[in-house]
Amino acid sequence: MRVPKMAAPPTPWSKDLAEPRVDETAYVHSFSNLIGDVTVGSHVMVAPGTSIRADEGTPFYIGDDSNIQDGVVIHGLEKGRVKGDDGKDYSVWIGKETCITHLCLIHGPAYVGNNCFIGFRSTIFNARVGDGCIVMMHALIQDVEIPPGKYIPSGSIITNQQQADRLPDVQPEDKEFAAHVVHVNEALAEGYLCAQNDACMTNYRTQAVPSSSNHNNNQDNNSYQSVTNMSLNTDIVNQVRSLLRQGYKIGVEYASVRRFRTKSWLTGSINATQEAQVLAELEGFLNEHQGEYVRLIGVDTQAKARVAEIIIQRPDDTPGQPSRLNTTSVAPAVANASSNGGASVVAANGTDISGEVRSLIQGGYNIGVEHADVRRFKAKSWITAPSITTNSVNEAVKTLQGYLKEFDGEYVRIIGVDPQAKKRVSQTIIQRPGESAAVSGNGGGGSYTPRSNNGNGAVTTSLSSEAVEQVRSLLGQGYQIGTEHADIRHFKAKSWKSCSPIKATNERDVITALEGCMQEHAGEYVRMIGIDTEAKRRVLEMMIQRPGDNREPQTVKTSSSSNGASRPASVASSNGRNGHTVSSRLGDDVLKQLRSLLSQGYKIGTEHATVRRFKAKSWQSCSPINSTNESEVIRALEGCLQDHDGEYVRMIGIDTDAKKRVAEAIIQRP
Repeated sequence: MRVPKMAAPPTPWSKDLAEPRVDETAYVHSFSNLIGDVTVGSHVMVAPGTSIRADEGTPFYIGDDSNIQDGVVIHGLEKGRVKGDDGKDYSVWIGKETCITHLCLIHGPAYVGNNCFIGFRSTIFNARVGDGCIVMMHALIQDVEIPPGKYIPSGSIITNQQQADRLPDVQPEDKEFAAHVVHVNEALAEGYLCAQNDACMTNYRTQAVPSSSNHNNNQDNNSYQSVTNMSLNTDIVNQVRSLLRQGYKIGVEYASVRRFRTKSWLTGSINATQEAQVLAELEGFLNEHQGEYVRLIGVDTQAKARVAEIIIQRPDDTPGQPSRLNTTSVAPAVANASSNGGASVVAANGTDISGEVRSLIQGGYNIGVEHADVRRFKAKSWITAPSITTNSVNEAVKTLQGYLKEFDGEYVRIIGVDPQAKKRVSQTIIQRPGESAAVSGNGGGGSYTPRSNNGNGAVTTSLSSEAVEQVRSLLGQGYQIGTEHADIRHFKAKSWKSCSPIKATNERDVITALEGCMQEHAGEYVRMIGIDTEAKRRVLEMMIQRPGDNREPQTVKTSSSSNGASRPASVASSNGRNGHTVSSRLGDDVLKQLRSLLSQGYKIGTEHATVRRFKAKSWQSCSPINSTNESEVIRALEGCLQDHDGEYVRMIGIDTDAKKRVAEAIIQRP
């Protein structure tokens, strides 16, 4: 193997003319550059377009089983070194089984530990990244030391040690993603090495000849008699025959379960144009990819467009059984759903969405479908399924039924799209994990049943009585209500995400929407937002759910009007003392100081710190307290105490005019 390596040029700081040392089991692409004192370990892959230059900072070390992907640049400053695992000084050290992905910049002095993943276009300079860390895309890590096993989100800028110490731990799903990328590159390295070995390539070519290649030597090209024993069912045969008669070309794609969820299909090859030969090749392809998804593609070669996409095999299909085509999974462009009879889809929460489908179609809107597993749902990273283009309500409903079955165990939502304005007009989640959408075929439509409704305006809710009162108060003053959620990791980073917008102004509908957000994000923090739409500002932030909450449902009387709610005394009072029971967690001294600060017009803030941060005097702020109402401030203080149980918490008095602190009092110790 020709390795593109050369000695470093002679300079005042590099006079030894050292050359790269590459293990014989490593693969270095001829379109990459290795310069100077670089050690490349066993089974390392260096992809095309990389530049590894130890011509200023030196030396470099790349550990066993690591991979350096396309476009990576590794360089180092003349001054500055890191201590490698062997105890020696290096300009750049990259550990074992570490993945440096496309277009990354690793600039010495830099240390990257074992089993790390550095995401696309990320930069590491004058930093140390511990073992097992996962750095996602477009991140900057500079002048810090990242502890082992930490997760750095995409777009992060980590330039001080406090930021590095607050990073969350790597989760199992993160490790799975990184392991998949490493596995792919290991296979690529083996493939590149095999490509340079004639014996290896001859063996591969022999294995790659499909068993179906000789099926068609002595058969009638216009008949299907010689392949009647295949596991292809009649629907597949008819579909192939129909596409061929219309002059379309047949293609095929396949995907593992993981690739199927990310819509990352791989292309197979069907070279035949005669029906019998196409079916024979298709049969061989299905046998070759048992345990994977396979879909049939109809291609209009003149228009260079697909006219059909049909899944004909799934991982749970039994080989030899004629069940590889499910008519509900046929792409909308070629769906053969019957137009006879009615059908309806009832969403997981009991809402009949067939009426919404009908409304969208009659309004001239397109219907889109998106799905997401739990992880993608939390990241708001939905995957788009093929759109529903039919004008028949029944066909659209039947196609939706197929999607619900196909994406069982995932979130599914339908999108209403205005094709002229090119914007979304509606979004409705019709399925959630652990809930099965009820499908009825009687056309009668479903009905929504609230959690409890006795006909007199009462509804059962898990919201606290204070939250219900705040809803009434906000609606009574004409404010809009919103919701935000955050898991524990994002809560500590104060990185909240919005739930679906609440358009309703009816108290009962708002409570239902709040409960929907709480249910979707069970085990997370959820807060209610009061919004003054005219002034475009928030008037309230109230926590309505915390991890571990287990409230008993209560029945509350709701108002059918948006303006008929009366304001509770605890909110109407200027000092908040009417109707508020003070928590025992706040002592009398704290309450006296609190009242004294509020009476002088000072703002109240809170900070918390673990034992370690307390010793280092590195406090972190709790959520801002924007209210001057005593009862609301007390609730906010209690919320900070509960959220940071086992930590130091202190109350801050702030003179907003002078922009300085006037008081600091510790109100909780571990």
